[in-house]
Amino acid sequence: MSGRIDLYPTEEIAGWQVRPGRVVPYGATVVPGGVNFSIFSGVATGISLVLFEKDTRKQMAELPLPDSYRIGDVWAVTVFGLDPETFEYGFRVTGSVAEGGARCDAEAVLLDPRARAISGRDVWGTPPDWSDPFHYRGFVVPDDFDWRGDKSPEIASEDLVIYEMHVRGFTRHDSSGVPHPGTYAGVTEKIPHLKALGINCVELLPVFEFDEFELSRPNPVTGEMNMNYWGYSTVGFFAPKAGYAATGVAGMQCDEFKNMVRALHSEGIEVLLDVVFNHTCEGDHRGPTISFRGLDDRTYYMLTPDGYYYNFSGCGNSLNCNNPVVREMVLECLRFWVAEYHIDGFRFDAAAILGRDPWGGPMSNPPLLESAAADPVLKKCKLIAEAWDAGGLYLLGSFPNYGRFAEWNGKFRDEVRDFLRGEPGMAGSVACRLAGSPDLYEHSGRGPRASINFITCHDGFTLRDLVSYNGKHNDANDEGNCDGIDDNRSWNCGVEGETADASVRSLRLRQQKNAILCLMVARGIPMLVMGDEMGRTQGGNNNAYCHDNARNWLDWGLVEEHSELLRFCQKAVALRHLHPVLRQPKHPRADAHAALGFPEIAWHGKKPWQPDWQSRLVAATFAGADSDGKPEVLYYAWNTGWEAEWIALPDLPPPFRWRVAANTGCPSPDDIASCGCGGEVSFSAPFLLGSRSSVLLVAAKE
Repeated sequence: MSGRIDLYPTEEIAGWQVRPGRVVPYGATVVPGGVNFSIFSGVATGISLVLFEKDTRKQMAELPLPDSYRIGDVWAVTVFGLDPETFEYGFRVTGSVAEGGARCDAEAVLLDPRARAISGRDVWGTPPDWSDPFHYRGFVVPDDFDWRGDKSPEIASEDLVIYEMHVRGFTRHDSSGVPHPGTYAGVTEKIPHLKALGINCVELLPVFEFDEFELSRPNPVTGEMNMNYWGYSTVGFFAPKAGYAATGVAGMQCDEFKNMVRALHSEGIEVLLDVVFNHTCEGDHRGPTISFRGLDDRTYYMLTPDGYYYNFSGCGNSLNCNNPVVREMVLECLRFWVAEYHIDGFRFDAAAILGRDPWGGPMSNPPLLESAAADPVLKKCKLIAEAWDAGGLYLLGSFPNYGRFAEWNGKFRDEVRDFLRGEPGMAGSVACRLAGSPDLYEHSGRGPRASINFITCHDGFTLRDLVSYNGKHNDANDEGNCDGIDDNRSWNCGVEGETADASVRSLRLRQQKNAILCLMVARGIPMLVMGDEMGRTQGGNNNAYCHDNARNWLDWGLVEEHSELLRFCQKAVALRHLHPVLRQPKHPRADAHAALGFPEIAWHGKKPWQPDWQSRLVAATFAGADSDGKPEVLYYAWNTGWEAEWIALPDLPPPFRWRVAANTGCPSPDDIASCGCGGEVSFSAPFLLGSRSSVLLVAAKE
């Protein structure tokens, strides 16, 4: 016998040389001489690979895959001679109703769930062609980005100060002054602002590909188009949002995103992603068939016995996250963003759904959460859960955490808001939040790092609106002001909305300072929201999900207009970084003396060591060691009553004296010291704490 034996013979389908492909990895992968495609469907009776010319709607070929190209429920083909830079692709799927393929649509060309880049929505705000049967197109991106030695800052969780932000809203306003507003490149340009603020971690609202025109409609109130601005409705979990990239039209969104991450890391700022694995953009049975529904409806979604969708997300469907196939997809997605994009962690939207079984019941040992917590690739990632969902499952303090998940602390938000507005009898509750919420986390062995402390977030009032409105003003949403929560726990300081009254404006400024100082003093991980440092307003709208306009865009003119608030916020963040006693990873031991005769945390009232839990005053001392190992004690007091209070301070041993680090009752610049301590306060005389004011004192040597 002579000649070479071809161990991998090819055949021709639709004019292309092909052979059975490798079933893993899923998606489209460049291989020697061509591209390998692999896709799962447990209900398909036939699958065709559809190829399109890059950046056009012209179909290059449709390749029906023989049944021999199927192993188990995975179909795979290698196509030779296919240039990765010249094509886009999708799949056409036929399914048997008897086999569970009732929602397969042979007329649709489906998006690959593992597509690493998606075209068709390249420029934000370009209306889609709804008649296009292939609305989203996957394509292959080269793996040639130069990370230049980038690595995660790996900041200890207790040292984080998180800044929640919307990529587009951060720089889209004309006042931003960046060359490419509303983009990943725009965020890169504004890193100096984050550094000056003291931020060391950004949490980005959803950046996985989504359609801003989902459920869009003309707004008769504003005359503009209501849009899916927030992006909590994923199209593709492996692809960055092209419309957020200045280079999206050139297919360079992946590199632009990576450049942003690399630039943030170079300044010591970690990057967290807000991820939505609880539902997809396909909605309920009336929604479009884009990907998952047409591939394998019963695997990807939680279905009722009659084939409809359980809706624990409030958005039409619920992903079947603890199905082994879906679980592996989610884990693969998380690993991909960590390995490929150097992401430092994730905040899981409506994470209680991730612990439900296929019929919606809560699981005692959810496989997805356990796997994510133990995954070796995710070992150093920050994992944060929004520990509730729209189906009523509320797991704050009891989320299945496996020692890894922190939680958005909704009780911190609610109780601090109540105290801020002057509700009586809240001092004891707020003291618990200041101590790192041991009532929620100590029983399970978790310390304050389990608590993401926040007073505002993207969903609800901004901080300025929290002190300016008693009720929501969502009329511009065109939903009759019926959307958004009513339980805002806000107080308008005497006038609803904007006012020229100097006394009201002064009180509102002081209230914002009080909130920021509390956030920076409390044990746990503080989270600020984009623009709260400079008094951003949404005009009282507490559900601005649908507005791509100045209501959501950060007006950078506020830097000058509210420079006093911005300065206070910068210095308050600096105080937190300066004093380790505010950043302890464990709950305090009540019986241990930490420094200068003080326990780690002690509670006081108008008199030392005598707290009044039913009052509108909370006071505490925090003791331990500073960064040099020397004794450190801080005294914090917050009076939310209408009257000033004389406060007797705890005694300090000589030669220590109390010095003022912050006092919101004073005008700027005396409201907060530049270097972490200020003027001396006599320890032997009462200290006058103004109404609706808070102070932070530092024990310093004479």
